[in-house]
Amino acid sequence: MSELHQQDLGVEAPYWPVGPFKVRLPFIHYRFEISDYMQGLLMCAVDLAAIPLMTEFLGMPFEVALAVVMLNGLLYLTHHLLGDPVVPGWITPAIPLLMAYCSQFPEGPERVHALIAFQLMLGIFSIGLGMTGMARKVVSLVPSALKAGIIMGAGLSAVVTVFKEGGRFDAFPWTISIAVGIAFYLVFSLHFQELKKRSRFWWNFAKLGIFPIILLAVFVAPIFGEAPWPSIEWGISKPDFVTLWNEYTVFGLGMPPLMMFVTAIPTVFAAYLVVFGDVLGARAILSEADHIRSDEKVDFNPNRSHMIFGGRNALMSIFGPDVAMCGPQWSAMQVVITERFKGGAQAMKSIYGGVGSFRWGTNTGLLLLPVVTLLQPILGVALALTLLIQGYVSVRLGIMEARSQRDLGIAGVIGAVLAIKGAGWAFAIGVGLCALIYGAQMFRGENDQTFTKDLPPGE
Repeated sequence: MSELHQQDLGVEAPYWPVGPFKVRLPFIHYRFEISDYMQGLLMCAVDLAAIPLMTEFLGMPFEVALAVVMLNGLLYLTHHLLGDPVVPGWITPAIPLLMAYCSQFPEGPERVHALIAFQLMLGIFSIGLGMTGMARKVVSLVPSALKAGIIMGAGLSAVVTVFKEGGRFDAFPWTISIAVGIAFYLVFSLHFQELKKRSRFWWNFAKLGIFPIILLAVFVAPIFGEAPWPSIEWGISKPDFVTLWNEYTVFGLGMPPLMMFVTAIPTVFAAYLVVFGDVLGARAILSEADHIRSDEKVDFNPNRSHMIFGGRNALMSIFGPDVAMCGPQWSAMQVVITERFKGGAQAMKSIYGGVGSFRWGTNTGLLLLPVVTLLQPILGVALALTLLIQGYVSVRLGIMEARSQRDLGIAGVIGAVLAIKGAGWAFAIGVGLCALIYGAQMFRGENDQTFTKDLPPGE
């Protein structure tokens, strides 16, 4: 029986087994998806949006911060290449937590050391959970109310980041309004879903994802006076790896002192709670496609995911400490690509083709100076767009993790606390509420069949 026919019957896409990993290469194990590659070319704008964070917070020159972004971009490829069917990204809701922690140290070598110690410990902790198999157990043992609250809180934090005073919306009100409005219509609206079914043109247009929206923002922002017209430069981008390694890594600064590792522990645990929410979110997004795409079995393994993003954090802490950190998924693009995957094999042969082609596209975009300079004026818009899509999806998925009305109430409090006070407070309050309301049943919770997903079969 051919590999193609086996896949039609609902087996996994072809791969080479290597220990816990499943190696998949473009053109050999999955079809290269041009639509997702083109999205990636422009959505590298979101990767580039990490540059202002590093230039402002660490005092990095633009070219040094670009080097960090490019290193992170290369490591993004490891997920789909090693069998993780996700679009990896930042640990976005934890960025304010990390910045608040590192701000305790003066700008310069001390602050960089604090970042190195934090990211290395987060990486080692995540790898440990994955290698011991504890990651899958953690996902299954956490009470549903706490899961729901963490995922919802990540979504609320993303929305608050855009709309808070001095946030991205204040800088680009018209551009963000237009771009987000069109994006939500194309990705989530019932009307456009029907339009795609009736018209081949709109079906093909939908395959472009949010590529046209980013391109539109390049023109809308200058028209409304919210950004300058791009000044296109030609050639290959020039990241400064020499300065990065001499002034911002252990190669030039040495290892952080032991006490910095100790003081980072609470922030590491708080950030991991957000990571945990992203792992749950990735599993929930992919599981939504299972009943629609029964032709391909998609294997999302939390243990494997932990080893990969843990390894990314550990490597980046040594070669290019990153304020945005290395997370298990980019929620907004995971949704966009999974929605295309739901369209059937004609739209996307394999989920690995979609997520892989997208990340090959972002890496190509980072290399091309015309792309970097075209997008530079609207980096804030691209970041706001992905945060608001993430917010919409995370709140929806978080609610669906709940199994009762009590779960919903607890989750709402946890989500609000996470958005306002951070993950550490949210976790502590969530555990306390679960214990107070459910008592000895806190890990099992209850199922009052509020949701149809929890009804017994046949009802």
